Amino acid sequence: MEFRWLKQTQSAEAIVVFGGWAVGPEVFGHLNCAQDILFADDYRDLNADLPDLTTYGQITLLAWSFGVASYAHWQAGRVDPFVRKVAINGTLCPVDSDHGIPPQVVANTISTLSKASYQQFLRRVFSAPQVEAAIDVPARRKELEVVADRGAAPHIRFDHVWISARDRIFPPAHQYRAWKGQSVHELDGPHAPFARFSNWHEVIG
Repeated sequence: MEFRWLKQTQSAEAIVVFGGWAVGPEVFGHLNCAQDILFADDYRDLNADLPDLTTYGQITLLAWSFGVASYAHWQAGRVDPFVRKVAINGTLCPVDSDHGIPPQVVANTISTLSKASYQQFLRRVFSAPQVEAAIDVPARRKELEVVADRGAAPHIRFDHVWISARDRIFPPAHQYRAWKGQSVHELDGPHAPFARFSNWHEVIG
């Protein structure tokens, strides 16, 4: 796991993004904002700590896809710096027959992962063909194995949960079961719905 700044301008506020599996920060690149943006991914281990964020008056979390459970595992035992938490198209049970991605789907993804199958995955993520992208197959296969073995994350309440009606990665019905009793809002979009937003304020509310 690593943290890297996507935008760092000494703003008064920051957004920390826990991204998804094998999809980089470029998916957020078009979103305008006044806040500084810190991005985390690669959940083979959760040992990394946040950089010093004490200069920020407000810090918001956005967790997407596998970033939702990975964040909750990472947060356990650490001081919580976030005043607001937003989850989008992920659950605290990332590999689960009722509340996440079905285990057999993840197992098939692990066993068949290749450059070609990765392109098919991206097409499902965005519900559209994507420009051919490189993938480190052994690293991303290991990440899937670790996320599956790590299992369900500790319970954390999110202030706002987005669920995409056309998500082909995390079944929407599973997400609704997982987030029962929390503040859930539906999006008309795919697993990566960020193209429908123009700025970070629309995403984090």
